[in-house]
Amino acid sequence: MTPVCAVGAFVFDGDRVLVIQRAKPPGAGLWSVPGGKLEAGETLAQAVAREVREETGLVVEVGPLACVVERMGDGFHYVILDYLARAIGGTLGAASDARAARWATPDDLAQLPLTEGLAPILARARATHAAWSASH
Repeated sequence: MTPVCAVGAFVFDGDRVLVIQRAKPPGAGLWSVPGGKLEAGETLAQAVAREVREETGLVVEVGPLACVVERMGDGFHYVILDYLARAIGGTLGAASDARAARWATPDDLAQLPLTEGLAPILARARATHAAWSASH
């Protein structure tokens, strides 16, 4: 199977992070950060902004690359480029292929069924976000 390029967004608001409940496989029903496949003719930053807007209704400023994640399973192989982003507009609400969208605190995240490997990546992204925010 040919790998598919995808993007994700770590959007923080204080100690909260923007998460969506996935409506489609892989990981349907699990919570993750907004994201999806890169479309033809768009840049990575455009894809991040589009996916966040489509799934959550929020408009974001896309920041630096936070990490690269590879996910493989039965019938899929994604190479996901996760970026930091900052909400600058819009109204939060689940849309597109998200069952739900919300801001989650670390305590909330401990109670939610998360996609595999999200918790440690989120911790690293939170540290990177602090440095990025301080420079803006």
